[in-house]
Amino acid sequence: MDKDGILRASAARNPLRCSMQHSLARRRFLQGVGAGIAAASLPGMVAAQARPLSLLTWDAYADPNLLDLWRTQTGVNVRYEIHISDPTSVNRLRAGETNVWDFINVNNPWARDVMWPAGLIVDLPRDRFDPLYGEMDEKFHLPYKWAMSADGEHLLGIVQRYETFDFVVNPDVISPELAKDEGWDLFNNPDFAGRYGILAYEDWNVMDMCMGAGVHPFRTKTDDEVAKYEETCNNWIQNAALITTDFVQLNLAILNGEIDLYFTGGTYSTAAARLEGVTELYAITPNSGPADGKGGINWIELNSPVANPDLHPNIFDWLEYITTPDAAELVARGNGNLQPVSQMANPDVMSRFSADELAAIQWDEFDERIANAVEFDIVPDYDRLYDIYSAAMRARG
Repeated sequence: MDKDGILRASAARNPLRCSMQHSLARRRFLQGVGAGIAAASLPGMVAAQARPLSLLTWDAYADPNLLDLWRTQTGVNVRYEIHISDPTSVNRLRAGETNVWDFINVNNPWARDVMWPAGLIVDLPRDRFDPLYGEMDEKFHLPYKWAMSADGEHLLGIVQRYETFDFVVNPDVISPELAKDEGWDLFNNPDFAGRYGILAYEDWNVMDMCMGAGVHPFRTKTDDEVAKYEETCNNWIQNAALITTDFVQLNLAILNGEIDLYFTGGTYSTAAARLEGVTELYAITPNSGPADGKGGINWIELNSPVANPDLHPNIFDWLEYITTPDAAELVARGNGNLQPVSQMANPDVMSRFSADELAAIQWDEFDERIANAVEFDIVPDYDRLYDIYSAAMRARG
């Protein structure tokens, strides 16, 4: 299959489209688990319940292989909905859907700053879950801010997938080292007008445009800073060659020479293609920027139990299950979008990834990317900035 065909075949891995079964992960799972799977059940698991476990989640936790393994171990059925917006899903819980869902998977600030204070989630038993944090990457060892309530007393969920999500270049056209040094100013450079694309993930675009304007995205902004953001927003949207919600289309545009770079992007949007030999895609996190001196944004997903009035008897089992080596591997491979997980600090988990797979996620630069990125947070004046963004998109037509 040629590179164009590889990218088109990977289109279903975009979480905005239908999810697909990842056969490679399934084969590896079956080889590793075999007939002894029943003996691997987690302590405390109970027989199948009349009500399925209900997940409101990003795509990795809806991977059929992950769910099949869970059902095999526990006999508990699962239903899920893949969401595409953290704030929208949190607002659904606020609107009364706590009686619908048992589990929510969102980016790091929502549990501590919104869901826990609003009583939308329940905390985890510390004696059962604190030790699991000791097996994660050192970054997450307790007390880890985003996993804890503000008073430091309550554990609010399990950290798993994490990465940076900034922009992507064609390294045959733009040197990765130059891109890291220039950072977001590449999109301000008139030489690249009409030579870049935008992956229209609205909240991420707003944060990126703050970065490009030299404004900290996670601090309250002055009127002058909003004006700088508005200028950047209008310029970037008007000068983009392509705007789409489909990262495969952007990858194709790079491959076909239509564009040389795009935002928002990262290994999340490139790893599957790079694993198939598409080397014209390279994830960039700037070396520096306006967010406490950092130029990138590090997202961290937190998995929390919803405060369902009919608390599912297996919800804590599920949260422990996803940290086990077999399940953590499947989460990292979720629906073909290979991404790092906190459990890769465990040599057993790390050993399951080939050199080619680690190269696909640019693992040799992973620590550098994380060090150069500020942790994802809630944009305090998002509504005002989003209105500016929406107006610019309408003006483009």
